[in-house]
Amino acid sequence: MNIEEVREYCLSLPMATEDFPFDDVILVFRVFGKIFAFLSLDGSGWFALKCAPDYALELREVYPEIRGAFHMNKKYWNQVDLQGDLSNDFIEGLIRHSYSQVVKKFSKKLIAENPIISTVQE
Repeated sequence: MNIEEVREYCLSLPMATEDFPFDDVILVFRVFGKIFAFLSLDGSGWFALKCAPDYALELREVYPEIRGAFHMNKKYWNQVDLQGDLSNDFIEGLIRHSYSQVVKKFSKKLIAENPIISTVQE
């Protein structure tokens, strides 16, 4: 999966938006203002995703392309190397997991008002 495919997939999720809050190199993806992914546009081939703590550790142990995210709380954030051997389906699953981790923290009221955000399956 390349960075454009990652970008397109992130933006295909319900209510997802993108912006550059830090600089013109790190593209951030959000759902209702909450970040679920960072994508580096500097050619390094990495992006960062939110993750359940136990699953984050498991992924790092199994896949050399996944490690604790640079400059983020490594308990909750993994960095994924797009230049590795991970399949597109697997990466899309990681993105859905990240999105779901953010959505599950939303209030019941917000989810009731925007039920489409809870339709994404990990």
